[in-house]
This record gives sequence, structure tokens and C-alpha cells, in this order.
Amino acid sequence: MSQAITNAEFDSVITSSDKPVLVDFWAPWCGPCRALGPVIEEVGDEMADQLAVYKCNVDEEAELATRFRIVSIPTMILFKGGQPVHQMVGSMPKPALVSELKAHL
Repeated sequence: MSQAITNAEFDSVITSSDKPVLVDFWAPWCGPCRALGPVIEEVGDEMADQLAVYKCNVDEEAELATRFRIVSIPTMILFKGGQPVHQMVGSMPKPALVSELKAHL
């Protein structure tokens, strides 16, 4: 299960996690984001022992979107040890998302 992340807690959440963190940058008005949402939830549930999943609404957290140069959504960034290690842009089928994540875990 994913949870919302805000600018105020971002750094502490990303750096204190004992496992990699996937952040889904999205917006409620974005069709591909809404289509990808259930996929992100499923992957988060199925891979809960391997990674933590958070969602960042770019409309509400514009500072984070700017900080990570999010120009197209959905964008998913995988963080390890507090640093971004892999970025994926656009909606994708679940097997492709899982494959990309496993390659970088």
C-alpha cells in the first residue's frame, strides 16, 4: 500500500527507510496517472518486503516536483540510501514496472 508524501517529511522518510523507496509523482487530473495508480498499489502490496511506496501529488507538492525536475507525469523515482537510483516516466504495464524495479533493487 502506498501513502502520500509531503515536502516537509520527504527527506526524513527517504533517508530513514531501511529499504528502497519508490515515489510515484502524479496528479488527480492526469489520466495515465489514474490508470497507473492501481498498478502501483498492487506492486507496493506484493513487494512490501522489498520496498516502500509513496505517492506525491505534484499539484500539492510543487517544490518536490521542481526539485526532482518532474516535467512529465506519471514519473516514478526509486531511491536507495536517500539517493535517486532509477527514474521511469509514463504509464506502464505491471510486468514492465516490476521488471524495472527488480533490476534496481
